[in-house]
Amino acid sequence: MIGEYNDNGVLEITGVGVAPSTGLRKGVVVNIEATLQSVTKAVEAAELMSGREVKDCYVGVAGANVEGINSRGVVAVTGKGREICQSDVERVIEAARAIVIPMDREVLHVIPQTFIVDDQKGIRDPLDMIGVRLEAEVHIITGSVTTAQNLVRCVNRAGFKADGLILQSLAASRAVLTPDEKELGCLLVDLGGGTTDVLMFSEGAPYFSASVGAGGAQVTNDLSIILNVPMDAAERIKRESGSCYLPHVEDGESIVVPGVGGRPPQEISRARVASVIQPRMEEIFRLVRDKVEQPGFWHRVKGGVVLTGGGALMPGAADLAYEVFGVPVRTGAPSSFGGLVDAYRNPAYSTAVGLVLLGAERSGGAPEPDSRGKALGGGQGVSGARGGNDKVKQSKARSDSTLRRLGDWLKEFF
Repeated sequence: MIGEYNDNGVLEITGVGVAPSTGLRKGVVVNIEATLQSVTKAVEAAELMSGREVKDCYVGVAGANVEGINSRGVVAVTGKGREICQSDVERVIEAARAIVIPMDREVLHVIPQTFIVDDQKGIRDPLDMIGVRLEAEVHIITGSVTTAQNLVRCVNRAGFKADGLILQSLAASRAVLTPDEKELGCLLVDLGGGTTDVLMFSEGAPYFSASVGAGGAQVTNDLSIILNVPMDAAERIKRESGSCYLPHVEDGESIVVPGVGGRPPQEISRARVASVIQPRMEEIFRLVRDKVEQPGFWHRVKGGVVLTGGGALMPGAADLAYEVFGVPVRTGAPSSFGGLVDAYRNPAYSTAVGLVLLGAERSGGAPEPDSRGKALGGGQGVSGARGGNDKVKQSKARSDSTLRRLGDWLKEFF
């Protein structure tokens, strides 16, 4: 996904690239050569659409090796007149970050949840307040060092520089969740190809993150085995005729399944396809609920559940999720940010759009008028079911000076 600032300083999505991510399994690189080829193809497609050249990018990480921990730090306020300054905030977050993690893990994000000044809780921004003791509650997201290194290595070998690693569910939440949902407490369920990523918000900040090692690829695999068809045919059946909620399937509807090894095609009912898909999707939702209930966080989910990712496109997904979760469920797609609206307003691209937005924020927002030629962007590899095992990236790009000069010349004379 490539984004750039327009003449008014507004971020727009200008390029989208998709490629099958054959070198990834459950969010982890299993084949470096295949992954870097996927990265290259996706970025080239996005470059062609946007007319930009990609140099740097932001990379999404996901999978069962990503874990979230809540921590707290305490420091004494040292500013003049006991006034809390930026250095005090930085020190308390650093103190909260000082937790013991295994040598094979690294910290990806430290996200402040709330601050406490002299036992006064619920403070979002303690700057310029007067106090003696400052505490911070943070959510720390850690990931496997080797998994991250392999991913960055693929990106580097494809010819791009990784400016940062961002948790995919955090990026997706930036693109699809509203401030009210985050404040009330909601659960984001990112239904990917190889994994289902979960991020719970409470009082406006991430409170719990986890991953389930099952996704759309497992649904495709079930169809392939039970219907005795190849994986590519099972994927096509799932996308074109699949439903994960039997009450939505009308009696008498049928589809044609291709034969294997010279056998003739056969006709089966759509209800049979749904009877294969529904149990697996229901299992994924129940695993998600168990993940949140185990540490006792389910009571915080008051704002409902938001489904996103390619798996959320499955007909009946929201209705089945409502049966399992028992709270309001909606399907979340990125809001309109201008540019190629029709190309990216799709749950499968939530992570990609979120990476563009977070990357733009990290790079300091809209550029000055004299540096407007720069753009943000990225590429994405999409696995069978969606873009959930997608490794989605963003990048800064450089404008074509020849075209700009030609445009200036045309304006001058015409």
